Amino acid sequence: MRQTRDFLRSLGLPTDDTAATSDKRFPDGAQYRVEIPSTEGPEVLDAVLAEADERGVLVHRISQGSGGMLLTDDELAAMSTTAAARSVELSLFARPLAGWDTSAMAVSSGGAPVAAQARGTDQLVHVLEDIRRTAESGIRSVLITDLGVLKVASAMREAGDLPGDLQFKISVQMGLANPASVRIAEDLGADTYNVPTDLSLGQLAAIRAATDLPLDVYVESPDDMGGFVRHFEIAEIVRVAAPVYVKFGLRNAPNIYPSGSHLTDTAVRLGRERVRRAQIGLGLLRRYAPEAVASALPAEGLAVPVSG
Repeated sequence: MRQTRDFLRSLGLPTDDTAATSDKRFPDGAQYRVEIPSTEGPEVLDAVLAEADERGVLVHRISQGSGGMLLTDDELAAMSTTAAARSVELSLFARPLAGWDTSAMAVSSGGAPVAAQARGTDQLVHVLEDIRRTAESGIRSVLITDLGVLKVASAMREAGDLPGDLQFKISVQMGLANPASVRIAEDLGADTYNVPTDLSLGQLAAIRAATDLPLDVYVESPDDMGGFVRHFEIAEIVRVAAPVYVKFGLRNAPNIYPSGSHLTDTAVRLGRERVRRAQIGLGLLRRYAPEAVASALPAEGLAVPVSG
């Protein structure tokens, strides 16, 4: 194996999964920020922020999974305005993708990886149009799962066809799980990368060694993403993966994608509980790593919406 490890070294890649301490940081010098996912609409956003205020939880990023395509123009504007007023990043999924289309493979026992891909040229266009519409509402962060979408969206951003300050947050569903592949996403224009939910501390450290991208790490993941509750590991995750978005999903919760007004009450309750989980997890972080530094708001590098 030595020859292969030496070749990895020649490419500037780590040679093993050693859980080394990261000396990389966010632009403001912080090690970690907090993300609350699955915030599906204005009512849920308001509830999450209210719960965060009540519990003293500093939230840096709000993300959503149903996509800009399932929000009205007024709802997009409302979410953009609210997040901008709070100096919080808001990231909306870029859809549609094969899993919500007519793809038989996406729902087959062996075809699940196809579900997060843009299928065919027309769907590629549709996803890029969803990104364009989301950006027109003032939102400056979108979630991408498909490498082709990332490549073209990056070219559009460079050409001025999308806003130059638009950030591409890579979804956990892209599934790249080693240093070499995550570096591909970085080379293609990713601004932050959500790693798979089940990576060990050593595997996280190896990816961190290969990229300067902030890593988004689920410390509690939904059941359909493994259902892991890793709260006692948060201090070590921050140590090896900084700069890192500590991401609080929710185990033992219904999958509400695609969401809508028929699920608003459920989505609000789930959002509030994610913030409660964040209070618990961040308490453990302070207990075991009181020296760990979080960003204050407003924070440099956050893709805060441009309101108005």
